[in-house]
Order: sequence, then C-alpha cells, then structure tokens
Amino acid sequence: MKTVAIIQARMGSTRLPGKVLKDLAGDTVLARVVNRTRRARLVDQVVVATSVLPSDDVIVKECERLGVDCFRGDEADVLDRYYQAAQQFLADIVVRITSDCPLIDPELIDITVAAFLERLVDYATNALVPTYPPGLDVEVFGFEALGRASKFADKPYQRSHVTPYLYENPGFFKVLSMGADADYSRYRWTLDTREDLNMLREIYARLGERYDVGWREVLTMVENAPELQSLNSHVAQKALQEG
Repeated sequence: MKTVAIIQARMGSTRLPGKVLKDLAGDTVLARVVNRTRRARLVDQVVVATSVLPSDDVIVKECERLGVDCFRGDEADVLDRYYQAAQQFLADIVVRITSDCPLIDPELIDITVAAFLERLVDYATNALVPTYPPGLDVEVFGFEALGRASKFADKPYQRSHVTPYLYENPGFFKVLSMGADADYSRYRWTLDTREDLNMLREIYARLGERYDVGWREVLTMVENAPELQSLNSHVAQKALQEG
C-alpha cells in the first residue's frame, strides 16, 4: 500500500496572490509545507499538484528546487487534479494537504493515516468538525473513493474542494471524523490574508526556523501570548462555496 501526500498549490489566491511563495522565516511557505509533510512517517511520497496555467510555472521551479515531485492539472477542477496525480504516482492512499498550512504537523498526519488504516474507512479527517486550529487540516482517503468522487461529483464546489462528495454521501463511503482533546478552533494558523502572514511570521520568529515544531508547542506559545491571536482573529474563514 503506497501512501502519497498531495499538496495542492497555485499562485492565483484571491485574497493573497502568490502566497505559497511568500517568505516565511527564510524559506517559502510552500517549502515549509513540503518539508513538514515529509516528516510524516506513514507517508511514502510527497507530491505538489499545481495547475497548467503559465502563472504556476514558478511553482514547478520551486518544486525542482525542493526536490519534490510535481503534477500539473486543471486549475478549477481540483478534484480531477488530485485523481490524475494520484493515478500517475500510483497512490493507494491519498493524504490531502493544502499549501496554506505552513504549520501542518506530521504527527497529526500520521495519526490520521493510522486511524484510516485501523478503522478500514474510505475517508478520515480531523477537519470535518472544527476542533483544531484552521491550518492543521488533514484528509486521508483511498484511491478508489477518490475515483468515485471524481466520476460522480457534479457540483462546482465539490470539484474545487476535492472531498465534499465523500463526506456528503456517508451512505456510500465510510467516514471517520477525528477531533482534538478540546476545541482549539478559535486559533487561526492558516494562510489566506496579509494578517495571517504577519501572524505566522511572528510565530516563526519566536520559534525559529525549525521544521520539528509540533502544534502543541505552537499552542502553548500562542496561549501565553494573546497578542499573537489578535493579529488575525478578525479574519473570517472562507466559506466552502467560495472556492
């Protein structure tokens, strides 16, 4: 069984264009996501899935610099992009990570993959019921389930957000929702706006350039420094249908 983590990335973010290549503690945001995902023990391969648009050529170049595999597919139909990438890299299990998560925790990736395997489900995630800070989202699903979703999902948001067809059809798929030991969703560690970037840069400035920082270490620091949360606490999370 081959487990492939696929990180979706593009330059055309609506709120913060080019965010994946912004500097974060001396490296790009994408490098932070890729290298943290690489630390997951239960992931066999990491792939970046970007679009065929010329504006995303720079992402391909960054992947070459990082020595990470890259796949190019449809910009809007991200579900098809995932399916084609998973097929090309012979994935039995797919881990979906988004490139706006530079604090993604490899331990949470391993926990989710392990639960997926142990519970024999089609889809496992820690993001269905928000308990972790946005930015720690992990989704794991089988290639067969991904193929069914790619074939039958017919709503635009199901195509652009990859997994809604899976968790909206529990009669067809076995779904496992995982949560933290408490509700930490009031914290926001994802990158979507300039305010988010300022907050993440401040976190990295205090923790250093390390790739081995776990989410609980970040949590402890943020809980003891409420001024950090105020940097982006007013930012609204994008609605699913916004794409």
